[in-house]
Amino acid sequence: MTVSRIVFTPETTAAPDACIICGLGSLGQYCVVNLKNFGIRVTGIDLNRPKHWEVGQLDALLDELIEDDARKTEVLEQAGVAHARAVLAVTENERVNIQIAFAARLLNPNVRLVVRSAKQNLTELLGQELHNFVAYEPTQLSAVPFTLAALGEEIIGFFRVEEQLFQVHRRVISPQNPWANSRRLYELYSRSRKVLAYQSTTRPALSEELYLFRWDPEILAYPGDTLVTVELQSSSSFSPVATSAPVTPKRQGWDWQKWLRWGHWRERLGEWWEKGGTHRVALVVAGLMLVLLLTGTLLYDLYYPELNFPDTFYTTMILLLGGYGDVFGGLERFELPVPWWLRLLSLGLTLTGIAFTGVIYALLTEKLLATQFQFLQRRPPVPAQGHVVMVGLGRVGRQVANLLQEFRQPLAVITSMDVGSEVLPQVPIFSGATATLLPKVNLTTAKSIVTVTDDELENLEIALMTRGINPQSQVVIRTFDPTFSENVRRLFPFAQVLCANEIAAEAFAAAAFGENILGLFRLDGRTILVVEYEIEAGDTLNGLILAQVSYGYGVVPVYYHAAAEQESKTMPSDDLRLHPGDKLVVLATSRGLQRVELGERLPPRYQVQVQKALNKDAIFYGGNVIAQVTGFDLKLCRQLMEQLPSTLPEPIYRHQAQRLVRELSKAQVTSRLIPPSRGS
Repeated sequence: MTVSRIVFTPETTAAPDACIICGLGSLGQYCVVNLKNFGIRVTGIDLNRPKHWEVGQLDALLDELIEDDARKTEVLEQAGVAHARAVLAVTENERVNIQIAFAARLLNPNVRLVVRSAKQNLTELLGQELHNFVAYEPTQLSAVPFTLAALGEEIIGFFRVEEQLFQVHRRVISPQNPWANSRRLYELYSRSRKVLAYQSTTRPALSEELYLFRWDPEILAYPGDTLVTVELQSSSSFSPVATSAPVTPKRQGWDWQKWLRWGHWRERLGEWWEKGGTHRVALVVAGLMLVLLLTGTLLYDLYYPELNFPDTFYTTMILLLGGYGDVFGGLERFELPVPWWLRLLSLGLTLTGIAFTGVIYALLTEKLLATQFQFLQRRPPVPAQGHVVMVGLGRVGRQVANLLQEFRQPLAVITSMDVGSEVLPQVPIFSGATATLLPKVNLTTAKSIVTVTDDELENLEIALMTRGINPQSQVVIRTFDPTFSENVRRLFPFAQVLCANEIAAEAFAAAAFGENILGLFRLDGRTILVVEYEIEAGDTLNGLILAQVSYGYGVVPVYYHAAAEQESKTMPSDDLRLHPGDKLVVLATSRGLQRVELGERLPPRYQVQVQKALNKDAIFYGGNVIAQVTGFDLKLCRQLMEQLPSTLPEPIYRHQAQRLVRELSKAQVTSRLIPPSRGS
């Protein structure tokens, strides 16, 4: 098969900053968008050009598109794998993705391999043998955002680093909060807490990507302000959400009048029919048996008026249960004439009854085998209030349900599939049509409704139905198409619309640059990635102190491991300097990662003027403080302290400058902050 180029460019080889995406389905298209945001060249490979692009103008984003099998070495060579930065194998077939990774590694021993796969054990083994190799599963990456959206509490993210649990909290400061009117933002920092973002009730929110540090650390926390913090939790605690135990509804007396109403029976029969499968067969069989019973009873009553109605009814019932000889032996004993057509009809009733009885026995046997004695493992009742209702129990749904259980969040599940007792045994699960099951899950008192089926139209329909029943509940909708997602967000602002592939693609794109993505969460519509860096000689982080990394690139360091000292620190100090071999875990947007990749640090613009020192000890310690906070040469800092008043030789970042003024004050050195001029 020849290679067909849809978008042709003169270059015959990939540039060093190029990536190859194998598989242009939904995930692959989102990866293209994210990689192009990094300003690199992207080549796409797929067996067939998609008829409809989910992402608009993807043709314009792709530098080259090849229609062929990416497993072929000649196709990868044509795409320029020998000079590519990374190969992303993101088709829907795991076997194909692994084969693409093998072919790419044979052609380029150094290319970064990012593979879509759910086989965790296999990918871990491959990662040990194939260096520069990572694998992710989109549903696993997106399960956490869905879980957090369902919780709807102050916790908006969580992740683990070296068995240590970190949680991201959003707090609205109440008047009773001990921080209100008494603590400045920098005072909230500790070895177990950092402030990520701050929103004042009197200032408009910032919309820039680097808004994580666009606030003044000197201001007080006032009632009504919103704080977003990342906090280290104890290893034994994984349950940040205080939830009450499920409340069992009180048993009410038996409503016998309800069982006499036709509307009740019609509703029950409708629910049974909607379950489909063997339930419909049972209903058809029962209906035919009832018709035959009434027909036989009527004929015998008309032909033998000397028999009363109970006798004709029981005679027909005996025939349907296979008692042909019993009936006609009794009639002959009473010397009642039986015409041939009635005998033939009676024989038909007997044969039909035997067949239908066999069907009923088969259905009962199947039901007993399928339930696996569920009466010994009964599911708990539906929580009375404050619970999450989840519709859909596919791969995403099961992971979300497991995470909600880890958070001890009361939960009820509706699914169209039949599930066994071994699936989430501690969760009430209802199988069947969603519309008929919604009244059974106490929807009016639910905290959240999460729709995660594989049909985005069904998810929207369920969300709108539940919105009408419980307007106060939080609604979370799973979508796939980006245009559809955006329209739903704009038309129905009450709903949280999460596109699984859109979320996962940011992690795949970031992994193409050599970083290890440990997790992700959503913050005000942005995806925040948890990224692990291993510092190498010559990269953009080597030699910087963490203050320059944090405020220059707009990322938040939460974990640091020094290679030389074999020491780990959580919420590390801004003074630490990075060296080759060190490991650093940060929270960052894709824009922040792009800045790190390109080495585009924001320029520092704040100056500090050191005015006077109270004594010689203050001069000595003041030089040490300046060197520690700024990272400047210690000798230069001490010379500066000998020539007071003087100004720092270079500008620094605002948070650095304000901290320097505070630390100098502790060392009995007077200084002041010089803000940047308007034109700078």
